[in-house]
Amino acid sequence: MLLRVASPIHPDIVMVIAFPGDILMRMLKMLILPLIISSLITGLAGLDAKSSGRLGTRAMVYYMTTTIIAAVLGVILVLVIHPGNPKLKEHLGEGEKNDDVSSLDAFFDLIRNLFPENLVQACFQQIQTVTKKVEVVIEEDVNATTMEGLVANITKDPQFVVKKSLQFKSGMNVLGLIGFFIAFGICMGKMGEKARLMLEFFSILNEIVMKLVICIMWYSPFGIACLICGKIISIKDLEVVGRQLGMYMVTVIIGLIIHGAIFLPAIYFAIVRKNPFTFFLGIFQAWITALGTASSAGTLPVTFRCLEENLGIDKRVTRFVLPVGATINMDGTALYEAVAAIFIAQMNGIVLDPGQIVTVSLTATLASVGAASIPSAGLVTMLLILTAVGLPTQDISLLVAVDWLLDRFRTSVNVVGDSYGAGIVYHLSKAELEELDAQTAKSDDIEMMTKTQSYYDDMKNHPVPTFPTYIHIYHAVSESFPVSFFCILTPAIFAHCDNCVVMLKAVK
Repeated sequence: MLLRVASPIHPDIVMVIAFPGDILMRMLKMLILPLIISSLITGLAGLDAKSSGRLGTRAMVYYMTTTIIAAVLGVILVLVIHPGNPKLKEHLGEGEKNDDVSSLDAFFDLIRNLFPENLVQACFQQIQTVTKKVEVVIEEDVNATTMEGLVANITKDPQFVVKKSLQFKSGMNVLGLIGFFIAFGICMGKMGEKARLMLEFFSILNEIVMKLVICIMWYSPFGIACLICGKIISIKDLEVVGRQLGMYMVTVIIGLIIHGAIFLPAIYFAIVRKNPFTFFLGIFQAWITALGTASSAGTLPVTFRCLEENLGIDKRVTRFVLPVGATINMDGTALYEAVAAIFIAQMNGIVLDPGQIVTVSLTATLASVGAASIPSAGLVTMLLILTAVGLPTQDISLLVAVDWLLDRFRTSVNVVGDSYGAGIVYHLSKAELEELDAQTAKSDDIEMMTKTQSYYDDMKNHPVPTFPTYIHIYHAVSESFPVSFFCILTPAIFAHCDNCVVMLKAVK
C-alpha cells in the first residue's frame, strides 16, 4: 500500500516486484501433475475395491453437503445485506455481453474432459466449445427493377448464424487426469503382487515430489509476499473500486469467514470430537499458500505435507481425498457465485422469486463442482448461473475488478474444506484401514509360513548325512582388512550347499 502512494509506478518496477511470486507459482504448478498421478495411484492401490468405494462415498457426501451449505449461506447473506443498488449501474456503466458459453455446452465440455481422448494432451490442454458468428450470404432479388427494390437490396442488414466447434485450450485437464488415474489405481490394487513393482515406482515418485515441496516451502513466504504486493500495486483506482463494490466484497468475505471459521469446524467437531482449531493450526501453512496463489491445485503439495506430517492423516486417505477435493469441492466458489448472481439481479432492479432463488442455490452448487481448480474459474461458471435464471450476463465483467482479491479468500476456504474433509473421512474410515492393515499383515505371515513349509517338505524329501554338526575355521587376509571366518555347517546345510560355506561371521 505504501508503494501505491508513490504513483505512477513504472510497469517494469511492478514486474520486478511480482517476479519472485511468479516463480513460486510456476514451481508449485510444476509439481501438480506428478503429485496427482503418484498420490492417486499409491493411495488407491493400497485399498481394496470395497474400501475405496466407501472412502469415495464418504468424501462425496461431505463435499456435496458443505457445498450446498455454502451456497445457501451466500443466498441468505446477500438477501439480508442487500449490497446491490441500481444506482451502481450509473457509476459502473454497462458490461460487455458474452454469449460464448451456454449451460448445455459447459455441461458437455465437463463430460468430454472427464474422458480425454489423449492422455498426454490432457497434461497441458483441455477441450472447450467455441462459438463463432458467421455471416450468411443472402441472395439479392435480381428482378428488382424499381428504385425501392434496389435500395432495399443495398441497405439490407447482414445476417449471422452461430456455429459451434470444439477446440483445445491451454490448461491442464485436471478432471480427466484424476478420472483416469483413479481407475488406474483401483485396477492396480486388484492385481496385488503382480503390480508391486509399479506401486513401488509411484511410491518413490511421490516421496521425491514431497521432498521438492519441502525445498519450495523455504522460498514460499517471500514468494507469496511478492505475489500479493505486485497484485495490489497493479490495480488501478483501487479506492474507487472499493467504494463502488465495497458492500459486495464485504458480503462475500463475511460469508467465507462464517463458512470457513464456524460451519466447517463445527462439522468437524460434531463428527470427530476433536478440537478443530488445533487441526487448523496444522494446515495453517496450506491456508497461507492458498491466499497467495489463489489456486487449490497449486496448493496441493503443501496441503499433502501439512496433513500427513503435521496431523498424521493416513496417506491412503489424503492421496485420494485431496486431489478429488481440489477439483470438485469448491465451497468458497459456490458461496461467491450465489452472492454474485443475486447481486447482479439487485443491481439491475430485478426481484427474484423463491423458485429462482432456489435455482441459483442449486446451480451454484453444481457449477462449482465443474469449476476447474485454477484461478478465476468462478467467473466462467458464473455465466451458467445467470443464464439459468435469465439474468444479464454482460454485468459479469463489472466484477472482474475485485475478483483477484475475492478469489484468494474463496480459494483458502476451498483448501480448508478439503483438509477438514480429509480429517473427517480418515476418522470414519480408521477402523476399516486398521482391519485392512491386519489382513495385509496376516496374508504376509501366511505367505511366509507357506514358504517355510515348502522348504521343510523339500528337506524331508532329500536324505541327508547324520554326522554331527562341526565347525570349520579358516582365515582370509586382505591388504586392508584381515578377517577370520567361522563357517557353521549342519548336515542339512551341508547337503544343500556346494561350497559348504553358508553362515559367515566376520571377526576383526
